Amino acid sequence: MLEPIPFAQPEVTPPKLPGTVVVRPEPEDLIGSAASDLLIHAFNCVRSFGDFHLALSGGSTPLPLYERLMVDPNYRDFPWTRTHLWIVDERRVGFDSDKSNFKAIDEILGEHSGIPREQVHPIMALRDDADLDYERTLRQQLFFREKGQDRLDYVLLGMGADGHTASLFPQSPALEDLTHDVADAGIAPPRLVRINAGPTVVPPERVTMTYSLLNAARFIGVLVTGSGKRETIAKLVGPAAADDASRLAAARTLPILGIRPKAGELRWYLDAAACPTA
Repeated sequence: MLEPIPFAQPEVTPPKLPGTVVVRPEPEDLIGSAASDLLIHAFNCVRSFGDFHLALSGGSTPLPLYERLMVDPNYRDFPWTRTHLWIVDERRVGFDSDKSNFKAIDEILGEHSGIPREQVHPIMALRDDADLDYERTLRQQLFFREKGQDRLDYVLLGMGADGHTASLFPQSPALEDLTHDVADAGIAPPRLVRINAGPTVVPPERVTMTYSLLNAARFIGVLVTGSGKRETIAKLVGPAAADDASRLAAARTLPILGIRPKAGELRWYLDAAACPTA
């Protein structure tokens, strides 16, 4: 009996986004690429600075990546004992809530990686000063780094269908950080963490890292999968190539456009389903 002739799968053209765009046919392949890049970057930072400051996002998309790091023998040597684990954003709920980003990340990585507990930094989101408290902790830990290296080494972000990233939602108060320029005389140092609330923020209220902190990172990975994000990716292409003023204006409605590392690398990880077809 003759076997059916497989049809060649059409190649997917990576969308024109800022930074580097990595496209893989399936989410599993994409997770492998992201995990390998993360491992290499972690080793490089530990060799250069002695430690590795890693900020992770919650949600369903990155969980397979975290699981891969735990179960795949290729990542058994990840330098967890030298890693500081930070949370990009958090809902203002307790750690026992299924809505807690920290709960999901800690159950996979914190409890099984061997990372010292004092190097795991949850956001105490129910505190009245949750944003200021987390900002103090960040500054205290990064203070030990040489000047200029006192920044996050790797940030993993996702993107919602509305274009939000971290808990930076369209038209929300935390977006005021978009136009902050620390070089301007008379302007206070930028906020690193903010409480974000309001009608455009999906409840409950959030605590989130700001553009100032995120864009100072050495490496930002944006992991996006599924056809539900394809239309949003298509919307980013034009504004992403525009001048800064136009791009920042567009970021008010598509906050992911505000992500642009000042002295670091931006790398998008997209599966084929998330890529526009034209």
